[in-house]
Amino acid sequence: MRIVIQRVKHASVTIDGREKSTIGTGFLILLGIEEADTQEDADWLCKKVAGLRVFDDADGIMNRSIIDVDGEALVVSQFTLMASYKKGNRPSYIRAAGHAHAIPLYEYFCQALEAALGKPIGTGEFGADMKVELLNDGPVTICMDTKNKE
Repeated sequence: MRIVIQRVKHASVTIDGREKSTIGTGFLILLGIEEADTQEDADWLCKKVAGLRVFDDADGIMNRSIIDVDGEALVVSQFTLMASYKKGNRPSYIRAAGHAHAIPLYEYFCQALEAALGKPIGTGEFGADMKVELLNDGPVTICMDTKNKE
């Protein structure tokens, strides 16, 4: 399981011209899932996201978590995070999980993150053509992969 976290001032997802979700200060999280991923991977990532100290404290030092700042989260599924680009110029998405595995794990991740943050989160729509808009704050962008836990 792989995520790209962007600290944002605001972010939104629009599908077919209709705004699905919008958040203020917090994290936009792009989530890629492969067949080998499990709920244990989702739990590990949720714990890391909730504790990630990248928000400024009173001294302007990145020392506060999303929970500390009462931030919001928006999670968008993105199978292209699992792209393989080693051969040729056209990425292969063979590592990306199929719908039968990915949708329940995406939903589990979202529920686990809501529990970790103690509040509802925004979501995209799995498999939809989404327009994602954000104002990256910093910029702060962090990548995490459960295959690199150690």
